[in-house]
Amino acid sequence: MRLLLRKPYVSVLMALALEVLLMNSVALSQASPRDADALLQASLIYIATVRKDGNQSKAAPVWFTTTSDGQVLIQTSTTTWKAKRIRRGSPVIVWIGKRTGPAFIGKAEITTDPAVSKQIVNDYPHKYLLARLGFHQPTQEMFTEGRIVAIRITPVRELPEGFASSPGSSAPEISDAGANRTRSSAP
Repeated sequence: MRLLLRKPYVSVLMALALEVLLMNSVALSQASPRDADALLQASLIYIATVRKDGNQSKAAPVWFTTTSDGQVLIQTSTTTWKAKRIRRGSPVIVWIGKRTGPAFIGKAEITTDPAVSKQIVNDYPHKYLLARLGFHQPTQEMFTEGRIVAIRITPVRELPEGFASSPGSSAPEISDAGANRTRSSAP
């Protein structure tokens, strides 16, 4: 092996191979390997927020894109419960691909970062046929006028296989410390 590394062309080839591997994995570096693979193949995610009483909302299907540092980007109308709950600091529970798919809990924030809205506007038509055809396609004007908001989701931890959407039941804790217990419901 030492002899191979001394030859400059082998070192260059190894560096290029490593760069290709890193480019493919860095896009979802904050998600677990299980979730990163699932996000690469999924066309939808299902999102539930946490109500004031600590219980899960119903999981709603949404379009998404991902950033180079592993965050998930979505958009929604400013008047949805999802936007209202995230605005008050609700974490999100995300199922990838289907309601019974791999799941993670994440920190969600509404962002006015123009780079985020630009990425959503540019990526959706590439990913979704309906957006290419002009249906349900977010535009920069919609963000500017405040009709829709951009939401950035940072995966915090994966949830166990088979974790199910259960509206009205206690939501899992966002931190690892609460991984083995759930939040109790308010009376």
